[in-house]
Amino acid sequence: MSAATDTDPVLLRPTPLIAGVVALALAAIAALSLDGLEYMWTVWLGSPEFSHGPLIPLVAAFLTWQQKGWLARQPFTGSWSGVALCAIGALVALVGKLGSVFTLGQIGALLAFWGLILAFTGWTVCRRLWAPLVILGFMIPLPDFVLSNLSSELQLLSSSFGVWFMRLFGVSVFLEGNVIDLGGYRLQVAEACDGLRYLFPLMTLGFIMAVFFQAALWKRLLLFLSSIPITLLMNSLRVGTIGIMVEHWGIRMAEGFLHEFQGWAVFMLSAALMLLEMAILARIGREGRPWREVFGLEFPAPLPKDARILRRPTPPSLIAATVVLVLMAGVSLALPERTEVVPARQSFVDFPLALENWEGRRSGMEQVYLDQLQLDDYLMADYRNATGARVNLYVAWYDSQQAGRSAHSPRTCLPGGGWQIREFGQVEVEGVALAGTPLRVNRAVIALGPSRQLVYYWFQQRGRVLTNEYLVKWFLFWDSLTRNRSDGALVRLIVPLAEGQDIAAAESELTGFARAAVPLLPAYVP
Repeated sequence: MSAATDTDPVLLRPTPLIAGVVALALAAIAALSLDGLEYMWTVWLGSPEFSHGPLIPLVAAFLTWQQKGWLARQPFTGSWSGVALCAIGALVALVGKLGSVFTLGQIGALLAFWGLILAFTGWTVCRRLWAPLVILGFMIPLPDFVLSNLSSELQLLSSSFGVWFMRLFGVSVFLEGNVIDLGGYRLQVAEACDGLRYLFPLMTLGFIMAVFFQAALWKRLLLFLSSIPITLLMNSLRVGTIGIMVEHWGIRMAEGFLHEFQGWAVFMLSAALMLLEMAILARIGREGRPWREVFGLEFPAPLPKDARILRRPTPPSLIAATVVLVLMAGVSLALPERTEVVPARQSFVDFPLALENWEGRRSGMEQVYLDQLQLDDYLMADYRNATGARVNLYVAWYDSQQAGRSAHSPRTCLPGGGWQIREFGQVEVEGVALAGTPLRVNRAVIALGPSRQLVYYWFQQRGRVLTNEYLVKWFLFWDSLTRNRSDGALVRLIVPLAEGQDIAAAESELTGFARAAVPLLPAYVP
């Protein structure tokens, strides 16, 4: 069947068979990725960074509806490449289910959906519908460890630029990491002010604006990419403005409704800046025109009422893709329910405070930090020996590291408190072994003003000692897949360095403490 022209009064309609096959395929995709899709919905409702998620399918539907006249005249030839993409997506979703990695389930569902559309319509139609298909990728939340690292970096940037802005207006301010000291007040630039709440919604808005922007490709790319620096700039101005208002009118300027209203106003101003950018770009170059002429927010023309209606043939590739998805969904549903194994262990309440020549005293964390860390058990204790040396021992234990609950890397958290990492590397701790393997740790020297500390830390995970955060995530996935376990711990040792103290001497004390404490850990971190 050849493509009809725009003036041809012949329209193609799907048969009930096609509608039933597509519905069955979509149900199979949902069954394959149910856990991931449910978690994505939870993130949309509970995380401001992705609260725009429910609107994305509606935007994609609108972008597709814009093409309804053209689509009604196109033969859907299908493509066997879509069948292959469905198989890949289903496999990714199945692996995500087996490994309890929700992000893989979400990516698998998206790949399978793209494959289904390709298997139904063919490459010509998919190239025309690239925008609504691509924008669906903005629905998927970033993995928690990526989000945490990005949030920490944005907090530091927002703090630095915000303080610079305050100083422009003569405000006396001191910055320690994410803590802005105004003298009478100390403002914490926390996750609510890091800019992520604007970044992903504004990037999505930038993509939509670029799709509607009828201009050269470089202008559209620039418009979309500019959403990132605009977010950073406007969020920094927000932090700076809050600091100025707190300086003049008190801490209430950074709390309650006013604080939330400032966030909403910053997003609206960011969107206005992008509209202004579009207006400027529209006038640049030979094709310069008013932006109203290049902003392609158009509604489709009504379909001709006198058109002759023909039924679409069912592409064999659509049937094949549906069979693949249904079979994979059947495999997924037939798998036995996976129950995560939590090994027996001793509670840190029983961890000894007397270790050879070291005597310890327990301390605790405030509830606000416990709520953020979401750990299941922890130990925080300060130890001293007869020579006066001090070591802080911190161990965070997780029964399960799924659904955003995992050990936070000190390399990410320490800069937020104002500590700067002066040295960083990996060392083997002399004379200390775990499970018969020499203990290798991350070693850092950090500084805050005149204060310095020597830090050892590692991730003790299901019989492994790891120093690389990405390997931690890989083995978390692998052990969830093969052993039904995702428990694990972060272990951190800190010794403060006196002014002028030789690091080698402190290292010797820290090594001595590790020899006494580390062999006891397997009973608490199995």
